[in-house]
Amino acid sequence: MRIALPYGSGRLEAEVPDHAVVLTPRPVAGLPDERGAVLAALRHPIGSRPLKDLLRPTARVVVVTADITRPMPNDRVLPWLLEEVAAAGVPDDHVVLVNGTGTHRPNTPEELNRMYGPDIVARYRVVNHDAFDDAALVHLGRVPTGAEVYLNRTVVEADVKIITGFIEPHFFAGFSGGPKGLFPGVAGIRSIMHFHNAAMIGHPRATWGVLDGNPLQEEARAVWDLVRPDFLLNVTLNADRRITGVFAGGMPDAFEAGCRFEREVAMTPVPAPFDVVVTTNSGYPLDQNLYQAVKGMSAAAEIVRPGGTIVAVAECRDGVPDHGRFKEILKLRRTPQELLELIHQPDFHMFDQWEAQKLATVLLKARVILVSSLDDQVVRDALLEPAPSVEAALARALAAHGPDARIAVLPEGPMTIPYVAQSVPA
Repeated sequence: MRIALPYGSGRLEAEVPDHAVVLTPRPVAGLPDERGAVLAALRHPIGSRPLKDLLRPTARVVVVTADITRPMPNDRVLPWLLEEVAAAGVPDDHVVLVNGTGTHRPNTPEELNRMYGPDIVARYRVVNHDAFDDAALVHLGRVPTGAEVYLNRTVVEADVKIITGFIEPHFFAGFSGGPKGLFPGVAGIRSIMHFHNAAMIGHPRATWGVLDGNPLQEEARAVWDLVRPDFLLNVTLNADRRITGVFAGGMPDAFEAGCRFEREVAMTPVPAPFDVVVTTNSGYPLDQNLYQAVKGMSAAAEIVRPGGTIVAVAECRDGVPDHGRFKEILKLRRTPQELLELIHQPDFHMFDQWEAQKLATVLLKARVILVSSLDDQVVRDALLEPAPSVEAALARALAAHGPDARIAVLPEGPMTIPYVAQSVPA
């Protein structure tokens, strides 16, 4: 059977055994009138007054967006959102767009033009959030989960705060979007370290599709309640980045409506685990580095049997990446078990430890073979096995598990979250 796997900005053709099971999100067509749907959601929101009713001509307005590691169609959604802001009489120089990078690197001018569209970049002030710049942060106190909250000063001081993003299952926050756009999207590194500490990441309910009892959701919502943003605009997407749903208004109502919709679309039950799971990271921008590619591996780990094999396909054009401490942490120990033991030590605190923790957890369950553009030694240093092609990786897997091994393929990677039927997310 021939399949096309998203890889970078294109597709990687690969041959897989005919008996492989291909798992994809439930097909949902893009909305026929995306602009009309966004404007309707802004004017008839869930759990909130219409956006225009929250604005006044003298207001200082901030719009927080997802950065380039997310497939949010900012280039389409932002012009429609800002059209509504302008219609309320707010002048362009009262509006700031804050790129919610979390701990990621700043996006380049070229990337911002691609993300927002050159007209938007030329018309409005755009700020890359910097989690490491204390002067650009405000300390707001402590929330009940124990986090000291440091947030972007521009966001905090705005009169009207609009948080945007897209909703998909998330491997430890349950779902992306909603309060995550604010926290950790525009948080300081000290706050982000607490959000991603070993106990939070290792909590049994810190997983795909779970909101209730998920400590990361609880912390993000506590920060939202502290800051009280004025309006949320989230969308859901299909594999072609077409908008399938628009969920706008207040927290938590608008966000939870979007999560219910996305759970039905993206979460797929299977009757039993598989010996081999082939996964992607949904192509660019999600597969731009190995750090992000852990998400696709984590999705595959949900349905691989203990001792099975995951074949991960991710271009990683941006490397491991070189910024951050992810690469450094992976070199501190030579086995996944030793790495987890190190991360769980009370006095261990390193930036990016959460992604290393998730990767180590996957590797304790299954062998991972990576097909990427990375140098083989770089892949081995990350505790993974390099392979030059999907076919070569599958040949190794079938040599280990036999020609009749049960095989699943997740062509869209973390856009599809499978689960074994008896472990339905609650």
